[in-house]
Amino acid sequence: MRVLVTGGCGYIGSALVPRLQADDAVARVTVLDNLSTGSPANLAGADVGRDDLTFREGDVREYGAVEAAVRDVDAVIHLAAITGAESTHDRAAETRAVNRDGTENVLKAARKFDVDRVVFASSCNNYGRAESRAIDETVEPDPINPYAQAKHDSERLLEEYADDYGMETTALRMSTNYGYAPGVRFNLVVNTFVFRALTDRPLTVYGDGSNWRPFIHVEDAARGFQAATTEPDRWPQRVYNVGADAANYRIEEVAALVDEELDRELDISYLRERQPGPSYHVDFGRLEETGFEPEWTLPAGIRDLAGRLGADGPAHGEASGGTAARGETDV
Repeated sequence: MRVLVTGGCGYIGSALVPRLQADDAVARVTVLDNLSTGSPANLAGADVGRDDLTFREGDVREYGAVEAAVRDVDAVIHLAAITGAESTHDRAAETRAVNRDGTENVLKAARKFDVDRVVFASSCNNYGRAESRAIDETVEPDPINPYAQAKHDSERLLEEYADDYGMETTALRMSTNYGYAPGVRFNLVVNTFVFRALTDRPLTVYGDGSNWRPFIHVEDAARGFQAATTEPDRWPQRVYNVGADAANYRIEEVAALVDEELDRELDISYLRERQPGPSYHVDFGRLEETGFEPEWTLPAGIRDLAGRLGADGPAHGEASGGTAARGETDV
């Protein structure tokens, strides 16, 4: 299988590309990235000198760049997007152009070259502020920011191309990512809290901290994209929530967990006059049917990230307790 990863120099891409290189089912990996937010340095975990990795600099808003990258691939993992959901209120048009129109360019090129499969990075942020404590894929999304709206609109495009042209498409609605990868981002709530804790700054929670979010380690997110691409028969549905039932946390619980795991006696302040953003407690029953389950727990990911940033803690893979028990927000 020859796989194209758009946005491959970003956060998830930096964890995903090395996995694809090591996968016997993958013969070649092509990365398309405009380097506006990512960096080639984020591919530090990959073997960039190997013949099976190709890098193309280009923007998904430019159809010609997308078409050139899609030529001669069998599957596309479409990660490229403007992220930072709250920040997109101030750049709604740009967000739509990149996140929705860029997706259309990917689908158009994939159809032209008879690409077998397109796996799309969507988000549980699509659910907005949902009252239910069991939000599965049958719940109608209610986007409350331009980021989520563009992701939802992109899912509709995937459905259209699947229905009209028989394309094989899958949207993975990711939980909020956290944890270390070469392209680690610090505008995501767990990573922000860990960094602030390590630099002896207070953790600031918008609202009363009661809003829910599901979380997934970036390495597990990468594993999800890998599995959905290389084992398509196990992922027959068009949409999956990706995360774990046990990894739904209130934001106040995340702050307390960072305090506990880092043992820092942190100052946690609440800005109750500020809008806390989306709130969604997600069900991952459909994901379980694929046989996929996250390996990391949130406490283990917090300890690992702190260790990576220089604090006392286990290095990645060393007594991390990263296996999940069985049984700001975007990707």
